[in-house]
Amino acid sequence: MMTTVSRREFVTVVAAAGGGLLLGYRAEGAQRAASTATAVATAGTTAASFAPNAFIRIPPDGSVTLVMPQVEMGQGVYTALSMLLAEELEVAPGQIRLEHAPPDDKLYGNQFFGEQMTGASSSVRAFYEPLRRAGATARAMLVAAAAASWNVDPASCRAHKGVVTHTPTRRSLTYGVLAARAAALQVPDKVTLKDPKDFTLIGTPAKRLDTPGKVNGTAQFGIDVRLPGMLIATVAASPVLGGKVARLDEQKAKAVPGVRQIVRLDDGVAVVADHMWAAKQGLAALDIRWDDGPNAKLSTPDIVQGLAKASESPGVTARKDGDPESALAGAAKKVEAVYEAPFLAHVTMEPMNCTVHVRKDSCEVWTGSQALSRARAAAAEVTGFPLEKVVLHNHLLGGGFGRRLEVDYVTQAVRIAKEVNAPVKVVWTREEDVQHDVYRSYYYDRMTAGLDARGTPVAWTHRIVGPAIIARYLPQAFKDGKDIDAVNGAVQLLYDIPAIQVEHVRHEEPVLNTGFWRGVGVTHNNFVVESFIDELAAASKQDPVAFRRTLLGKSPRAVAVLDLAAREGRWGKPLPSGRGRGVALLYSDWSTYLAQVAEVEVNASGDVRVHRIVCAVDCGRIVNPDIVKAQIESGVVYGISGALWGEVTLKNGRVEQSNFHNYRVLRMNEAPQIEVHLVRNGEAPGGIGEPGTAVTAAALSNAIYAATGKRLRKLPLQSALALAAR
Repeated sequence: MMTTVSRREFVTVVAAAGGGLLLGYRAEGAQRAASTATAVATAGTTAASFAPNAFIRIPPDGSVTLVMPQVEMGQGVYTALSMLLAEELEVAPGQIRLEHAPPDDKLYGNQFFGEQMTGASSSVRAFYEPLRRAGATARAMLVAAAAASWNVDPASCRAHKGVVTHTPTRRSLTYGVLAARAAALQVPDKVTLKDPKDFTLIGTPAKRLDTPGKVNGTAQFGIDVRLPGMLIATVAASPVLGGKVARLDEQKAKAVPGVRQIVRLDDGVAVVADHMWAAKQGLAALDIRWDDGPNAKLSTPDIVQGLAKASESPGVTARKDGDPESALAGAAKKVEAVYEAPFLAHVTMEPMNCTVHVRKDSCEVWTGSQALSRARAAAAEVTGFPLEKVVLHNHLLGGGFGRRLEVDYVTQAVRIAKEVNAPVKVVWTREEDVQHDVYRSYYYDRMTAGLDARGTPVAWTHRIVGPAIIARYLPQAFKDGKDIDAVNGAVQLLYDIPAIQVEHVRHEEPVLNTGFWRGVGVTHNNFVVESFIDELAAASKQDPVAFRRTLLGKSPRAVAVLDLAAREGRWGKPLPSGRGRGVALLYSDWSTYLAQVAEVEVNASGDVRVHRIVCAVDCGRIVNPDIVKAQIESGVVYGISGALWGEVTLKNGRVEQSNFHNYRVLRMNEAPQIEVHLVRNGEAPGGIGEPGTAVTAAALSNAIYAATGKRLRKLPLQSALALAAR
């Protein structure tokens, strides 16, 4: 999935209307841009003959506009990426203006996916060097333009805070004054990036750029869209996947004041009204009867039975070291376990929504999406219009967590809007959101390990059973039957075990749509791996931290975070009765090392209370430490919710959960003390949006074992603990 980007990234400059400087960056490997500048019609558009990943615009007023290829959904990417550009361009982050990039894979594609997408904790990793190189090139050209104006050596000039100064004479010119002259210069083939020791922004806790708008209410999310003549629609889709409408009462719905129109789809119904209340009342009045279709009798036990049966057969081998079969046969002790992780919903705070205006020969869409080009393509497919006739406006996202990588809600909204002679905003209720999500898959894992006479692991086998999400979402990355997401966090096993085998048995679940959930495959694999490692430590009668450390001889960064988390988490210190500490270690394709120590209490009624979480994080080069800490904290909170209570169950094809009363999330009064300790080094940046979530379930499970002596192999933990008590 990853495309290697060389350090010879290059920047192409074109003249903007009004004499400004328009700057784009792109990865080496595609067609090089023309060496001469290309005029454009307006300062906000380009007619460039190249396909960059993003653009930087400097008009005569000296402002810097970054056309942001990644979307902001609370993770701080607007600030972090602006800091990368500002560091090399020598401007303050606050001097940078941001514009949402329009959907265009050629211009704004994320190198990790080959398309315009925000996910997989990839934003800083993907744009760390390209944005810095773009800024450095622009700075070099602005300095050259100033030096030419003064007829001096560029080496005698210095750029700082949007101004170029001739050091000996203290003459200065702003970037805005220099922009037109810089645009006429030849783009340098090579520029020198700053030595990290000279960074003034990268590594500092700069204030977030998106905070003021979110505090004063000017920030625009998809649900905030207001258009002249706009109507509101809400929907009811078939409660069983594959079902359809059998009967409804349109007249009762139309009798509700404010209801304008009923739009009937094959698998659902929308009520279009003047406002949301009228739409909801009209939908309730429809009294819909459903034909549930072929999945009407399927329930959660049926899904688990199918997974368990599939687990009895070998899968596609994703990793194999040594000879696990022989090692197990010769082991002094054999440990086996089965782990289960349920379906999970995303429950983003901003409900799913999309505003669409379909005209005679064009379509316009307003929404919040993690995959803009896919959203635009979906609208084009539904309308039958060519891509150039579809305009998509992206907005801030009130939570994504992988849910807004999907475009089902866009497709549905466009289908409805085709039948409405006005702009229409389609808003899902919370119940619709919970019961028609694209869920984290149900996984069923078989684990086997062999220990020698000293209790040291000599063999490890891990058979993962679940769907192949990548095969659906990124089929070009699904090769030889290997689903890179299903095994992520399992094939990267850090422990020094001579014989290892990891398999994936593809088993698709017919009754629910499944997709990416914050941390994706790692969220279940880390729970399994780190819980099972704890089982092996107990079987060998060793301390869990010490046991891990002896197996990490080849991973000094892993040892460092493990030791830091253990020290700051007071590992080994006495605790009151009913309390326990658990540890978990994480490494995956995010290239981030994270260790967590969780301290929990289990009371006499069997209720779990999380008191303290300590995380040690090595994510390589840190751009903004405050954002890293905030991401870990939010990930931990999300992870606690999923680990303790998160579960979507089916009965007769229907999702049983509908809102926060029966899909529980952590509340403010339940939140533990969270401490985040950062390891500073010069390694390449790693991903940070998902690791905090992915590592939490195992740390909590292991802490519950320490407190109660009960080993829990099934999520959610609170239900599993209650079952174990019975």
